[in-house]
Formats: sequence, C-alpha cells, structure tokens
Amino acid sequence: MEVHCTSIEEVRQHIDRIDRDVVALLARRGNLVTQAAAFKKTAEDVRAPARVEQVISKVRAIADDAGASPDVVERVYRAMIAAFIDEELKAHSVLRSQS
Repeated sequence: MEVHCTSIEEVRQHIDRIDRDVVALLARRGNLVTQAAAFKKTAEDVRAPARVEQVISKVRAIADDAGASPDVVERVYRAMIAAFIDEELKAHSVLRSQS
C-alpha cells in the first residue's frame, strides 16, 4: 500500500505506526529465537553461519520483490540476526547449565 503524504508530520505519523508494528514483530521473532535455543546442542549450532546466509539470501529476494533495497535489508537483517544470536547464546547457556 503506497502512501502519499502531504507533510513531514504525516510522514512521521506513518513511520511511527510502522515502528510499532516492527517492534511487535521483533518481539515475536525474539520469542521464537529463545525457543530455538532449547533445540540446539552447541553454541556453534546457535551461531549457524550457513543458516544465517540462507536467511540473508531469502530476505534479499523478498526485498527485491517488495521494491525495497536488498542491500539495506541485508544490512538490517545482519545486525538483527547478530543481536538475536547474542540473546540466543545467553538462553542456550542458561539451558545447558540447568541440564
């Protein structure tokens, strides 16, 4: 859905709504990442560099289809994945210390 704004205030309102949606989706993704930690045996399984590259390839294609910059999407996803890996490593460590 293409939005055509007539003022900077309107642009900012739309961005604010999108930011709320993005944060809610990040929370959902984070919950799943935490759950994934229970299924992984080692820290290397958490880091999963081959899986990271699969995700990057997939989101670049999605970006292209959606009319977004694949380079920007890749940079955002790499930063997001790195942050989630850090969180998952913490959860994985806690789970391993409890078993």
